[in-house]
Amino acid sequence: MSHVSGIHFLQIPGPTNVPERVLRAIDRATIDHRGPEFQRLSLEIACLLHPVFGARGPIVIYPSSGSGAWEAALVNTLSPGDRVLMAETGQFATLWSRIATRLGLDLDMIPGDWRHGADPDAIGERLAADTAHAIKAVAIVHNETSTAVTSRVAEVRAAIDRAGHPALLMVDTISSLGSIEYRHDDWGVDVTVAGSQKGLMLPPGLAFNAISEKALAASRTARLPRSYWAWDDMLESTRTGWFPYTPATNMLYGLREALHMLDEEGLANVYARHARHGEATRRAVQGWGLELVALDPREYSNSLTAISVPEGFDADALRATILERFNMSLGTGLGKLKGRVFRIGHLGSFNDLMLAGTLCGVQMGLDIAGIPHGDGVTPALAQLTNPAPALALSR
Repeated sequence: MSHVSGIHFLQIPGPTNVPERVLRAIDRATIDHRGPEFQRLSLEIACLLHPVFGARGPIVIYPSSGSGAWEAALVNTLSPGDRVLMAETGQFATLWSRIATRLGLDLDMIPGDWRHGADPDAIGERLAADTAHAIKAVAIVHNETSTAVTSRVAEVRAAIDRAGHPALLMVDTISSLGSIEYRHDDWGVDVTVAGSQKGLMLPPGLAFNAISEKALAASRTARLPRSYWAWDDMLESTRTGWFPYTPATNMLYGLREALHMLDEEGLANVYARHARHGEATRRAVQGWGLELVALDPREYSNSLTAISVPEGFDADALRATILERFNMSLGTGLGKLKGRVFRIGHLGSFNDLMLAGTLCGVQMGLDIAGIPHGDGVTPALAQLTNPAPALALSR
């Protein structure tokens, strides 16, 4: 059959489902990006973005994937040979470290088991030992999409401060922004990296850098080559509502609509919804008798869940079965987790009934694949049918 009835369940951890309101906002005639209508659009987006990042300072928007925002964070603040301290928390932390190496930076990687977040104590120890202040930046992933482990950014900041070290703090929030509480200013982050295709409920194509005053000061003396990624041109233009090159106009229409949706729901409600879905999914995993990749409950992700299949079974074969039988896509295991792990995305435009259907699909897939399991759906539904906690009123 070439036609499959019903909707496709896109339950990968990004790109996520794009809500109808955002699709309709993108589906507009292109306008003059040097005209007054575009300027109003750009300035409105700037106002709406700041609460989502928890930032009062400048936020740069690039027509790019998140990888571009990784590179922008590094090239605007560092010079050839500068040392960058990173933590090996999973595939995306590893990919960011490769960019740093290719740019000619000196990488100091704290090894990890891919089951824990960035270790604040280990970072503090490295910085305390660096009395010459050769380390110029600490770069970590807030929510590691390959492992469903969330690093404790505020504790990392505290460890840097205890060491009395001047290194910049850079944080990747690509799979946490708009899903898990994040505070750029309060947590003392210098550069926050983000992308459009996850909690912001957009297609891929936009990337972001939120920038502190300390990072701006570093950019004035940084010597890594940069042109497209340069903050100075972007900041000069966006301050008045323009871009130094042709912007992704229709994506910006979608971004404005997505930000309005987050504002209408209220960010506290958004974070509480993701927390409920994360907990319900973890209860399902416990009921199935399967194992989470994340080991520390303090680091459980509320935007996705990564699950190990038992020895002797292939996670990708399970995913293929579920896709073929139930038209549902789940995330694959990445890097050294390939074939051993599948990932359930429960972030962005998502509700209780969608999660219930997703978990039922996984349980039916486990049946068909012959993977031994218990009943995970029942405890998950019990979590979802409990009265939701009192939530903050939307503005």
